[in-house]
Amino acid sequence: MGPLSRSKTLKYGVPMLLLIVGGSFGLREFTQVRYDVQKVKRKIDPGLEAQLSKNKDKITVESEYQKLQERNFDDWVNIRGPRPWEDSKTYQEQLRKT
Repeated sequence: MGPLSRSKTLKYGVPMLLLIVGGSFGLREFTQVRYDVQKVKRKIDPGLEAQLSKNKDKITVESEYQKLQERNFDDWVNIRGPRPWEDSKTYQEQLRKT
């Protein structure tokens, strides 16, 4: 048993330092896997992507606004959902009749 084996720095400090540095590299690898998986999930089939982009051009804010202007909201009634203790079917039917 030499003086190096009795040193607290070698006994506790070096393993702690290795744990911190090794943990840092380990966390980097795990987070990189996470981002790689997200990148793979975002990829879409090129045919489907082309079809989606083609349909996206047809819908505009102006066309949706025109649809809303054509609707008649004067006779619209707000019907709330039932409470947990109320029967949903009978309550909604009762509100629709009034």
